[in-house]
Amino acid sequence: MLASIIFISISCIIIWRSSHGFEIASDFLGRRLPPGIKGATLNAVASSMPEFLTTMFFLFYLRDADGFSGGLGVTSGSALFNLLIIPALVVLMLFRCGKRKCVELNKKVLLREGSVLLVSQLIFVGFLFSGELLARHGLILVLVYLLYLGLLYAITRKRQKSKREYVRPDAPQKRKLPLALLTLDLTSMVLNGRKVNTLRAWVLLGLSMLVMSFGTWLLVYGTDLFGEITNIPLIFVAVVFSAAATSVPDTIISIKDSRKGNYDDAISNALGSNIFDIAFALGFPILLYNLIHGESMVLNQDLLAFTKEVWVFLLLATFLALFIMLIGKKFTRPKAIMMLGIYLLFLFFVGTQVKEGFSGIGLPIGEFLKSIADWIGTLLN
Repeated sequence: MLASIIFISISCIIIWRSSHGFEIASDFLGRRLPPGIKGATLNAVASSMPEFLTTMFFLFYLRDADGFSGGLGVTSGSALFNLLIIPALVVLMLFRCGKRKCVELNKKVLLREGSVLLVSQLIFVGFLFSGELLARHGLILVLVYLLYLGLLYAITRKRQKSKREYVRPDAPQKRKLPLALLTLDLTSMVLNGRKVNTLRAWVLLGLSMLVMSFGTWLLVYGTDLFGEITNIPLIFVAVVFSAAATSVPDTIISIKDSRKGNYDDAISNALGSNIFDIAFALGFPILLYNLIHGESMVLNQDLLAFTKEVWVFLLLATFLALFIMLIGKKFTRPKAIMMLGIYLLFLFFVGTQVKEGFSGIGLPIGEFLKSIADWIGTLLN
């Protein structure tokens, strides 16, 4: 067990260190995009690479449909983390720094990202409840994401470029290559004491993705090893530990955006990351698996019941979170605490599934989710 925990911890450090290069590169490349667009595109895709790579590794490393349950766990758990934890941390961190006690959010950005997110979730839930994931299901999800990108492109063409002043970061100090490698200082390795430009930004983004790929592979290996040692099904481990680890880049980028006053980008990054996770990070592996193996993915019935309940919780949490952020003119500290409370309820629910006989608030949550899942199943049948 100690080895698996060490692997997971090291993967978190690798993902965390590589996310710094993401932030600098995406901030430079998206410096002229309209507010909210950079967060929903460059930031969201770049910071969601861990979820996509983790799903791919789970599926093709374990080489069966049950392995995909790990990807489902990571995606749903990460979506809940992005949806509830990141917006809450944005406000609480600003409050702690004494900058302000609330954040004014663009309702149009929230409605746009929130609507696409809900549509993506409803489509996937419909596919999931069939118990069998086909190639056309993956294709539909990928097309949903491409249509979403087309919508953002159309919005970008109509709007003026961002009027906010981009502050180019100071050139990092030169560091010897062995030291930079040892500390995973990717920014120093690429920039080497020079200021960032377009070419260096893309190189930094690509290198960060490469390093993050290794980190996510190590995360998958550690998660699988932990599940085998503890006899806990893969999806239970992935939905909490792996999901939180893969959400590190989203969290860092959103908090840094908020500190710069780019609140629309900070929130749209969280919501846009969820759209990418559900529509592309799940859709593309489903499509690829069906094409390579020539067979659909039939999920284990025992795990399918829990998976349905998790995705029902995610769907309900999305409605609640969007309602909390849209109601009123500002996103305040009490609203942030409410969203943290919803995530805490999710952890209670997962706890009841992992440990038999676990009593408390998690049990009625599980029963409620099961009743909703049964109701949805009846509607679809």
